[in-house]
Amino acid sequence: MKLLVLAEKPSVAREIARVLNCGVKGKGYMEGPGYVVTWALGHLVTLAEPEEYDPKYKEWRLEDLPMVPEQMKLKVIRQTSHQFQLVRNLMKRTDIGELVIATDAGREGELVARWIMKLSNWKKPFKRLWISSQTDAAIREGFSRLKPGKEYNNLYDAAVCRAEADWLIGLNVTRALTCKFNAQLTAGRVQTPTLAMIVQREEEIKKFVPVDYWTIRADFGDYFGDWRGKEGNRIFDYPRAEELINKLKGHPGKIAELRRESKSEPAPLAYDLTELQRDANRRLGFSAQKTSSVLQDLYERHKLVSYPRTDSRYISADIVPTLPARLKSIAVGPYAGPAGQLLQKKLAPSKRFVDDSKVSDHHAIIPTEQPVKLSELNPEEKNLHDLIVRRFLAVLYPPYRYDQITLVTTVNGEKFYSRGKVAIDPGWRAVARNLAEREDGKEDALPEQTLTSLNRGEERQVKSIKANKAKTKPPARYNEATLLSAMESPGKFIEDEELRETMKGSGLGTPATRAEIIEKLLYTNYIERGGKELVPTSKGIQLINIVTPELKSPELTAQWEQSLTNIARGKGDRADFINGIREKTVELVRSVASDTSVYKADNITRTKCPACGKYMLLVKGKRGKMLVCQDRSCGHRQPEKENDFGFGSSKRASRVNQKLIARYSDKTSIGSNLGELFKAALDKEGRDK
Repeated sequence: MKLLVLAEKPSVAREIARVLNCGVKGKGYMEGPGYVVTWALGHLVTLAEPEEYDPKYKEWRLEDLPMVPEQMKLKVIRQTSHQFQLVRNLMKRTDIGELVIATDAGREGELVARWIMKLSNWKKPFKRLWISSQTDAAIREGFSRLKPGKEYNNLYDAAVCRAEADWLIGLNVTRALTCKFNAQLTAGRVQTPTLAMIVQREEEIKKFVPVDYWTIRADFGDYFGDWRGKEGNRIFDYPRAEELINKLKGHPGKIAELRRESKSEPAPLAYDLTELQRDANRRLGFSAQKTSSVLQDLYERHKLVSYPRTDSRYISADIVPTLPARLKSIAVGPYAGPAGQLLQKKLAPSKRFVDDSKVSDHHAIIPTEQPVKLSELNPEEKNLHDLIVRRFLAVLYPPYRYDQITLVTTVNGEKFYSRGKVAIDPGWRAVARNLAEREDGKEDALPEQTLTSLNRGEERQVKSIKANKAKTKPPARYNEATLLSAMESPGKFIEDEELRETMKGSGLGTPATRAEIIEKLLYTNYIERGGKELVPTSKGIQLINIVTPELKSPELTAQWEQSLTNIARGKGDRADFINGIREKTVELVRSVASDTSVYKADNITRTKCPACGKYMLLVKGKRGKMLVCQDRSCGHRQPEKENDFGFGSSKRASRVNQKLIARYSDKTSIGSNLGELFKAALDKEGRDK
């Protein structure tokens, strides 16, 4: 009997088939002496559409909501149904005795395979391939220790709960909002609280009133000092600043305190997906989605990094013996020297890097044993790979050691503070130059400067003393890096202190889905990019003002995410979770139905609908921008630019064109160019509007 191997993508299936010596190619599969390898195309099966439960749901009506089926149904995705049929036929072969799930080793990958198995009525035994890299060695090792498929039942339960919760909450609230306000509005259990955080920040910025303040700095020749009083370094009353300047002028300084402390700074933790997305956004300008895409190629195509969609920043003890091989694989180009130094001695990574208790499904993102060929990487892949390799090297290097020097110079009883560092051992910073500077320093922190040959009690001449004027700044808008941080740790947005503590480690979405959520908010025109900043649109702000407070709170979503994590770990109940989601769906729909708010579309164009005459809305579609009639009962849609005259080639558009010709034929010379006739007519239409 042969084993049927189900991968998630054709590219992965081909690599597995090669390693398993499956050299015979069939249509949609590859076969060898002991294995048949096939693939999905991402999801082949999904949850049924509302109208497949009841035909009345074809029409969107508020009175038909909520839609809460007693039992959720599955259906084959029509566009990829051919591949589903092929996989199902392979499953029915009499020489296939067992299935190996080789889809992505995570929640969604488990769902891809299990739903295919369910609709194909698979009853035979099955096992799970669980690997953290796509190298030949990892695939061989994975197949030598396949795990019983039932060990991942809890992960499958969590995946089903996620899918059903998104269907129940997302579809119901979206239909309720759309019907209630006659507008294209969407909502979801993760995207809405994420949008709410962006809108809240924008409101804080708009309400912020800048206030003038002054700081005082003294120049002591070879160093400077910043004044600090009991209230800090900011003076909000200029007469007080002026009074201080007058008090200090003409007086010498004296070094009253000189503290020298030996300190060490460990390397940053290894990357998980969210931290890598943050760093790539700050340092490379990559969007979170861009990082995910490039990272997937490094993992799947080049096989240079471990499993990308991880939430751990540690490795487990069983990975430690592989570290020398990983170092040898990256010992090329700029990494040859640093890697070589580590290979010359016995590696003894600390618990800051090796901690089994902090590794769940997958360890941190680190290089694999696959030899690196930098010439085969494009610039984006090379830059992202550089971040990962340098971080990996950094965590294996010793801490950065330095002496921290803090100086207090007094001038006529007032204290001026100075701070400097003297490097003793660069440690990890020598190999991670691009990681040394962080962007999240405190605004009021003392600036670093060189402080040498200074002694306590020494008198200093005061070269100058100045009061520098500044203004308080509003909170910064989110960029993708800071939004990912807020999504990962939404605790400060949760008012309940006890819940805030329990939510540590939970967040909005998962590392694998956060980039997708940000892109969805951009695509639906709830937010837009303003340079590096993410700015809410009028549509986004209005939605948050309309939607029920419970759905826009990170509190509820974080609770749901924690519940899904518990279910995946065998600590939660699938039925209880879904029952809670069903009840919440009913509450949310009722809340929308009883809302008395008003929504005003901000994307109305000056183009009239050729069917009903109402002004059309400009919306983003899968194939570009579309003009959509604002009256949903009309339903007319057309591309933004269909031809030179603004109309399509459909019969309806043709009739509209003919009407315009007839309307303006008595006012425009028939002998003129036909194109000019249309342009004049359409220009007149625009002016009339």
